[in-house]
Amino acid sequence: MTLSETDLRAAIAREMPGVRADLERLVRIPGIAFEGFDHSHVERSAEAVAELLRGCGLDTQIVKRGGQPAVIGRRAAPEGAPTVLLYAHHDVQPAGDPALWTSDPFEPVERDGRLYARGAADDKAGVMAHVAALRAFGDQLPVGVVVFVEGEEEYGSDSLDAIIEEFRDELRSDVIVIADSGNWDIGQPALTTSLRGLVNLFAEVKVLKSAVHSGMFGGPVPDALTTLARLLATLHDDTGEVAVDGLVGREGASVDYPADRFRHEAGMLDGVELVGQGTITDRIWTKPSISVLGIDAPRTFEAANALQPAAKAKISVRLAPGDDPKSAYAAVRAHLEKHVPWGAQVEVTLESDGSPCVIDATGPAYEAARAAFRSAWDGTAPVDMGVGGSIPFIATFQELFPQAAILVTGVEDPYSGAHGPDESLHLGEFERVCVAEALLLKNVAESLSTK
Repeated sequence: MTLSETDLRAAIAREMPGVRADLERLVRIPGIAFEGFDHSHVERSAEAVAELLRGCGLDTQIVKRGGQPAVIGRRAAPEGAPTVLLYAHHDVQPAGDPALWTSDPFEPVERDGRLYARGAADDKAGVMAHVAALRAFGDQLPVGVVVFVEGEEEYGSDSLDAIIEEFRDELRSDVIVIADSGNWDIGQPALTTSLRGLVNLFAEVKVLKSAVHSGMFGGPVPDALTTLARLLATLHDDTGEVAVDGLVGREGASVDYPADRFRHEAGMLDGVELVGQGTITDRIWTKPSISVLGIDAPRTFEAANALQPAAKAKISVRLAPGDDPKSAYAAVRAHLEKHVPWGAQVEVTLESDGSPCVIDATGPAYEAARAAFRSAWDGTAPVDMGVGGSIPFIATFQELFPQAAILVTGVEDPYSGAHGPDESLHLGEFERVCVAEALLLKNVAESLSTK
């Protein structure tokens, strides 16, 4: 007999001190999959996650197929019960400049009800939400589970497809819960039903064989930095709308996102204008965006009085649902080649891409999730929201497991600061997430069991 909602709430409350302690142990491991970092920490992180899953009674293995280690834990379903795949990732973003953090990024600290540390929200709390739900049920788990914790999501999931293909039968499930998104607000849960895709590329302009004297040649000879700046400026019109032909975009996002709230959450400075047209949600969920992430150029304090021969930019393109990464890359490359000024040479190369996705959030698994969220948030119904960011592998799950209902959930809120300094987790909301996941497993068992 499965546990009641009252039983599960009490069990989560009982388990939360241990869950938090284990979360703090996880975030102390700087498991960064990026090149140039010590990947032994990613190995340590995988071992720690595997130990947690074994402690929940799961048959667990660490797998590695050319990239960083992932962890897969399984417990078979009771007769007639569905199987639920629980996804999260244990790797984290680099911390960046430690001076920008209020406290050590890998030493968790609580301030004002939030736990501050790199990975506290994205996504080690996602790992621990799964663990909390499993601990709450103990030996009375009403569904089969597969817990799949990836080890290089922040670095592009290069080996994920190979792992999924090899372990396809082990990962096959009726419902997939991807705990790597967030909620609409503190006190307001959400299901993520659309995500933008991604194309990251480099554009390098060349104007000279080598640097030359800026006084002797400046004037008639263009420098590469000015050339690059003019080229990058063509990517948007005067309102800030993307000006690249061939990118898909649409309007019609139904959720209201007040501009003052958006500005506050983004940390915009006074007087800085929002760019683009349409509602805020259209601009971040259903329309493309283009951002310049970095430029290779001399630093100002060491720049000589010389015209630079070459300059390179990294450009990030977020794709609206319905677009295709390959055609989008071709469109941006064609635009850059067409608009490069003054006959300069331009070389465009692809770094990485990922598909956008739209989830049809109808059916019994989604209603089970909504009911769980409504209960965990004391009657507040969840919002169906889009996300401007990208989780490209969701499209892979949709392709390989077309019969599975995919639920995109998460622990973040608008103030979590994932990927930035002072990343944090709202501890009260985290407990609600853990309650919601336990109730979700209960509701899925009741809705989808065939016995």
